[in-house]
Amino acid sequence: MKIILTHEVTGLGAAGDVVDVKDGYARNYLVPRGFAIRWTKGGEKDVAQIRRARKIHEIATIEQANEVKAKLEAVKVRLVVRSGDAGRLFGSVTQADIATAIKSAGGPEVDKRRVELGAPIKTLGSHQVSVRLHPEVAAKLGVEVIAA
Repeated sequence: MKIILTHEVTGLGAAGDVVDVKDGYARNYLVPRGFAIRWTKGGEKDVAQIRRARKIHEIATIEQANEVKAKLEAVKVRLVVRSGDAGRLFGSVTQADIATAIKSAGGPEVDKRRVELGAPIKTLGSHQVSVRLHPEVAAKLGVEVIAA
């Protein structure tokens, strides 16, 4: 099935790309979650709009990505969350929480979809998080999760 991506999907493509995927993947996952729309001839107009919006928010060159990477890696990110006695969190730290913490710590604004967690953060302590800025550049930053 041919679809038009409305958001970046890791391993598949970026917003505005026209890709061919299995029918079930499109019907059951991508379209219901708003990551894609079905491809039509009229949808080509949507592709142009999506690509224009992507260019505005995108880091265009590797040099820009390296500048943002240096700023990100210089920021100390601390998250204050509620936790139990054993150091386990009530819930988990999400990508949106980390993006908000980066901004409040004085770092550059980062889209939550660019934050990559290896596994959900459910304990107190220091954790490594990757922020994908460009297909070739990713910033590694330490996130310290402390009890409230």
